[in-house]
Amino acid sequence: MDALTLAAASAVVGTMATQAWEQARQAVVGFWQQRHPEEVPAVIAELAHGRTQVIEARSVGDSSVEEELIGDWQRKLRRLLSTDPSLRAELQRVLDQELTPLLPAAEVARVTSIRMNARVSGRGRAYMSARDMTINEGPS
Repeated sequence: MDALTLAAASAVVGTMATQAWEQARQAVVGFWQQRHPEEVPAVIAELAHGRTQVIEARSVGDSSVEEELIGDWQRKLRRLLSTDPSLRAELQRVLDQELTPLLPAAEVARVTSIRMNARVSGRGRAYMSARDMTINEGPS
């Protein structure tokens, strides 16, 4: 799982039911416009539909809709970055400078923190990292 695309997707969905939605929408559309302007109308439609879903889901306390939308947007962003890895730095900039400042305080932690859990039993091992990891082990 890519932390950048997860954080960006969480930020997009996290702003959908806020007063700052129009600014967030413009940031996402602007990001897409740079490399895939032909996809912008579809992105705008998906953002509008997602916002409607989030508002309806929040009114009945259904958080599963937001989780599904985060997964959808993460896949879209991952696909975009896989076709053009040079967009990674721009996505990070949009996340840090445009989307995260628009989030309500409760949403900022979800976007800017990493939570890891591991369960190991017996002689098992768990290796966890929020970034690169190198493990050098000699023979046992």
